[in-house]
Amino acid sequence: MTINSSAWQTLFINVNLATMTDGANSYGAIENGAIAISEGKIAWLGEEVNLPNYDEKSVHVIDGNGKWLTPGLVDCHTHLVYGGNRANEFEMRLQGKSYQEIANAGGGIVSTVSATRKASESQLLASALPRLIALHQQGVTSIEIKSGYGLDTENEIKMLKVAGQLAEKLPVTIKRTFLGAHALPLEYKDKPDEYVDLVCNEMIPIIARRNLADAVDVFCESIGFSLAQTERVFAAAQKHHLPIKVHAEQLSNLGGTALAAKYNALSSDHIEFLDEAGIKAMKYADMTAVLLPGAFYFLRETQLPPMVLLRKYQVPMAIATDANPGSSPIHNIQLMLNMACTFFRLTPAEALAGVTCFGAKALGLAKNKGQLALGFDADIALWNIEQPAELCYQFGVNPLSELFVAGNKVI
Repeated sequence: MTINSSAWQTLFINVNLATMTDGANSYGAIENGAIAISEGKIAWLGEEVNLPNYDEKSVHVIDGNGKWLTPGLVDCHTHLVYGGNRANEFEMRLQGKSYQEIANAGGGIVSTVSATRKASESQLLASALPRLIALHQQGVTSIEIKSGYGLDTENEIKMLKVAGQLAEKLPVTIKRTFLGAHALPLEYKDKPDEYVDLVCNEMIPIIARRNLADAVDVFCESIGFSLAQTERVFAAAQKHHLPIKVHAEQLSNLGGTALAAKYNALSSDHIEFLDEAGIKAMKYADMTAVLLPGAFYFLRETQLPPMVLLRKYQVPMAIATDANPGSSPIHNIQLMLNMACTFFRLTPAEALAGVTCFGAKALGLAKNKGQLALGFDADIALWNIEQPAELCYQFGVNPLSELFVAGNKVI
């Protein structure tokens, strides 16, 4: 291959590269490496001793001083946009109140829906921005944001619009997911099929026509939506050419993951109760398993995801914050890396793959993000660490040194 070094704009030298091109098998490490950027893309990488000749006058050279480069991190499952908070419920639970008692007091998702509906776009934007800033400052350059706290056409659209506005505030790639089938709003209590009608016949067509979402998600669970209702939403999404994702097997093995596989879903998320048949279906459909250790921790769950079987069938495992007001009010991607290793027993290489190459895969971005590879977007994080495992080992002290998006320094 002919290397056109004359087109290089930025060159990192004296760095170690965790390319993440080997999936979860290793970091794909290149020690004493270099990486060149041209027009926002990775134009060359390898050991520095093999660096081609280049024009030192026209290339901006960055000396990494022996630090490590990784792809920009990917948080592939969040609910960043919402009104209010649920700190009072957290306190009530610790005082011994049951879920039913909290719900009867107006708590639970109903309280977030009420607060979200009351909030204006500008208020939702103002409350979501600090959450996104926190993640961005930890190296996140791509993120998914779900709707699901509006639960009517007007407010679901409002949430998706705010998610789009966040992309104008920070240099972060934002993928928007419509999660209208998240829960039943009060006005449809005991009328789930009628609400699914609204989601399928009104919300999805409007959202697709306005290009407000990149995917459609459903909470398929005994306390969410049945298999039949979930499939109706999947079919409506497919009709409007929107990829699907699913919240499934979090509380029971209902079969939502296997159903999603029939629709070639991007991912199934939570999956603590997923069985071997569901994992086989995921493998056949080339789906990604999204593990959410923050929710596992915050809800004090005991059922671990089936990591052994996921490894056996080589199903990619992504890691995400699940940042939301009720079950994972956590906006720290490095804490998720640590929890994935300590709670779920992932190796550091598996965990880092979960927030790079496999996080990108869960969002349909595997062809241009999540790896340090030729032709990929130059979303790159420079870390003040001695080895990649440090990103999983410690949290609370941010080791991010510099962050680049499309080759431009943003932090």
